[in-house]
Amino acid sequence: MKKAAAKPAKAKTTRSAQTAPKPSHPLLSAQAPGFELPNSQGFPVKLSELLAQGPVVLYFYPKDMTSGCTLEACDFRDRLGEIRSAGAQVVGISTDSPQSHQKFQDKYGLNFPLLSDTGKEVVKAYGVYKKKSLYGREFMGIERTTFLIDRSGVVRRVFPKVKVKGHVEQVLEALRKPG
Repeated sequence: MKKAAAKPAKAKTTRSAQTAPKPSHPLLSAQAPGFELPNSQGFPVKLSELLAQGPVVLYFYPKDMTSGCTLEACDFRDRLGEIRSAGAQVVGISTDSPQSHQKFQDKYGLNFPLLSDTGKEVVKAYGVYKKKSLYGREFMGIERTTFLIDRSGVVRRVFPKVKVKGHVEQVLEALRKPG
């Protein structure tokens, strides 16, 4: 009687082996792109001047006065004391005008600077201006993203595709446990 040839054992793969690692953001551990943008009063603000005061939580958001952006801004407003206690400051950037930012800050009592990138140079430099889709329609816009930049200007953490709920807590955890 002829024996059947033994079948080679199947390689066992674990779920983690099948899942490709998430690519890191190109700016992670790199020097943050410098910028000079107007704040809500129209005065120029430079990243280098912000960094002279300490680490920066730089968050990019799509649009003033929209529900998700308002919730995110108000969460940063409400937790700003804790962020400052951790040694950092908060700065928001969108492509809205300085006048729009001023109305947004006034309406919600926002206690940190909002910078206006109407020319889209900074959102492009940080890689957050991307093709998006909503209800089957494609368009270019800001992908909600937060960068933690240390005092020397190096990007230490990147939070891409931010989900607003719980995001500020993630930022605080990262500030409390650097590295």
